[in-house]
Amino acid sequence: MSIEKPMSNVFDAIVIGSGISGGWAAMELCKQGLRTILLERGRQVVHIKDYPTANLHPWEFKYRNNFTQKDLKQQPIQLEDCDYDNKHFFVNDLTHPYIQEKPFNWIRGYQVGGRSLTWGRQCYRWSDLDFEANLKEGVAVDWPIRYKDIAPWYDYVERFIGVSGQKEGLPYLPDGDFLPPMELNCIEQYLAETIKKKDNRFLTIARIANLTRGWKDRGPCLSRNLCSRGCPFGGYFSSNSATIPVAMATNKLTLMPYSLVYEIVYDDAHQRATGVRVIDMLTKEHQEFFAKIIFVNASTIASTALLLNSCSNRFPNGLGNDSGQLGHNLMDHHSSAGAMGIYQGYANQYYKGRRPCGFLIPRYRNLTADEQWDFKRGYNIQGMGSRLSWQDKPYNEMGFGKDFKTKLTTPGPWQIWMAGFGECLPYYDNQIGLDKNKLDQWGQPLIRINFEFKTNEERMMEDIEQSAKNMLSDAGFQEITSFNYHRPGGATIHEMGTARMGTDEKNSVLNGFNQMHAVKNVFVTDGSCMTSSACQNPSLTYMALTARACAYAVQCLKDKRL
Repeated sequence: MSIEKPMSNVFDAIVIGSGISGGWAAMELCKQGLRTILLERGRQVVHIKDYPTANLHPWEFKYRNNFTQKDLKQQPIQLEDCDYDNKHFFVNDLTHPYIQEKPFNWIRGYQVGGRSLTWGRQCYRWSDLDFEANLKEGVAVDWPIRYKDIAPWYDYVERFIGVSGQKEGLPYLPDGDFLPPMELNCIEQYLAETIKKKDNRFLTIARIANLTRGWKDRGPCLSRNLCSRGCPFGGYFSSNSATIPVAMATNKLTLMPYSLVYEIVYDDAHQRATGVRVIDMLTKEHQEFFAKIIFVNASTIASTALLLNSCSNRFPNGLGNDSGQLGHNLMDHHSSAGAMGIYQGYANQYYKGRRPCGFLIPRYRNLTADEQWDFKRGYNIQGMGSRLSWQDKPYNEMGFGKDFKTKLTTPGPWQIWMAGFGECLPYYDNQIGLDKNKLDQWGQPLIRINFEFKTNEERMMEDIEQSAKNMLSDAGFQEITSFNYHRPGGATIHEMGTARMGTDEKNSVLNGFNQMHAVKNVFVTDGSCMTSSACQNPSLTYMALTARACAYAVQCLKDKRL
């Protein structure tokens, strides 16, 4: 694998961004024999070697794993979602500013592997309930694909990354090709039995890309629960542990970190993109690379900003932006509302070790056309059961000697905490744009983000709060507290939309194969391609769409259609 300046600036394929979808694009294109350059604006991170905190104990950190005042100044937005032990995988907000017209937490990881090093690893398929919703409800535009189009690619991706989970036979949450599931503990099993009897709902273990057995020369997961530090055992899927090494093994990959792509070059005469313009993040030197096809995978907001910045005589408002939709329809799941409660029972039972996931209660609202709720779409519930410990007791408890130690080491009652992950509708005025009057240190316009959850999402949060509270109450929990944290957009880190897929080039940017309607050799397969958000964690769908688009692009090259 080359990580120095390549001998030539001409390749078969260019991939922009090395996160979850970019790593997949690089691997798939290299496996098909294409000489591919993978351009990453951040630093190099080598699997195992560059996980400096992976094996440290809390007392081995200089500040005992607590943030410093310097951290609070440099990463005020990133600290909403990172910890001291992994803050090096998140950007410096002062160095990488953006403009919030309304509050929006843009969480970023600028390094090889991107946020695949720190993602939540939850993997859920979509169904036609999701792909058909826009059309049936007259919202935004119709998806150009259905479940049958992507189902084989879900299979393909799951068999490579390794997803542990329990098959439940739910048509609205299709089963996958799973590794053995992790286990629910006793309080979670109790809640599962209770809600199934009363409400015909289902509670299942999370479907997660943590390996319950060795898989593809990786893992198994050791349940250390230190995933976001980078896993030296390859116990979960990341670009660094899986896709990039496979791409590297083909000898077709050139990887260039510190490479900020700021423009895709369009040839008016030939009506195609010819390459990209790049700034070296360290030296600020400019360079160009050329290729037959270009995959844009810089993550939702950065990808669309790049397209908006790629202007020409043909595309004065951004590459491929004939529809005027580029930058619009930004979405993120909301995950602020839920409930928690205490259960006085199972006092003689405990659990062993740790588990890198919680449970899932799949969507149960608006599953059929005859349901009448005061909001569209639905949500799932994610949560975890555990026993209270000394850390949860009041801090003013005093004591000394044997009785005090016994009190501290005696487990408290069981509790369950759970929150809803709700769908956000695609609104035209939730958008990103460029401020060309305000530039960063590399001379690039700052990104403006204008986003808010609207009435439909607010009503859904109210229902989540009440519904979660009712489930706990009906199961006999006590001291129940419902909540709504009112977190801003971006806080769930599932931003998507802004370069949507569609059937009509007049109101969408991409076709059913993630190919630009107007620029046939450019493909966009990260979250920006999404036409709606569903309520499932989206990364599995990004990977499946990417693998599918790569196969299509390669076939187009073979058929000389590109």
